[in-house]
Amino acid sequence: MGISTKQSLRILMIGDVMGLPGRMLFQKHSQHLRQKYKADAVILNGENSDSRGRGITPRIMHFFKHNGADLVTSGNHIWGNNQIYEYLTQNSDLLRPANFPGACPGTGVTTISINGITIGVVNLQGRIFMREQLACPFATAESILTYLRDKTKIILVDFHAEASSEKIGMGYFLDGKVSAVVGTHTHVQTADERILPQGTAFISDLGMVGALNSMIGMKKETVLPHFITQMPSRFIVDDQAPFMLCGVIIEIDTQTGKAISIERIRLIDDDLVVQE
Repeated sequence: MGISTKQSLRILMIGDVMGLPGRMLFQKHSQHLRQKYKADAVILNGENSDSRGRGITPRIMHFFKHNGADLVTSGNHIWGNNQIYEYLTQNSDLLRPANFPGACPGTGVTTISINGITIGVVNLQGRIFMREQLACPFATAESILTYLRDKTKIILVDFHAEASSEKIGMGYFLDGKVSAVVGTHTHVQTADERILPQGTAFISDLGMVGALNSMIGMKKETVLPHFITQMPSRFIVDDQAPFMLCGVIIEIDTQTGKAISIERIRLIDDDLVVQE
């Protein structure tokens, strides 16, 4: 393959896809969004994409790839469906957080070729307010960068974390070392997208793909009783319109690996009807 002369890459990064509604919304709009934003690659977070809103399956991975996703990242719900364990072992197009123990299936870092250009993608999970006791994501990031620096200058990081302070900290920690740090996990899109001082694109949270009038993708009728009574409640993915698809489009200089721009995307769909 010849050396690419393309001066920049445009990467569409999409937030947590929630259940069947999220999958259908991605299928409906992925090609249009790729064309509208002239995206060279599409990366999404799929850890909530099964019908329960927790986990992902090999069938869903094939669905995402068929509908234009180049890579899928995840987070703390990656283990929600054990059908995915073997897939993680055999494939690198689905990442789990790199700071999970090495004995876990899968990997948290990979490289993909886009238009003849190698890009690195890293998946990390935060520790503040998270249940899992994981290795330090900052130390893990430094170790991974030692591995990636010889392979590419274009590196994207999905930091799946609860606390905005931890996400912002990771952004500044990696500023100038990677092309972008995007947060996932809270499902609420933030309005702080920017280029950090040393050239790294950043947003605290990409948001989600799911029902607009839900509680982070779940039916409010199933979530509110838990807050009020503190009793267990079975959360159910909300399948009622309107729906929203949230993410960012990031343009990256292929020579320097620095971000040129980051633009927030929030698409509202009033017409989608969710059907199995």
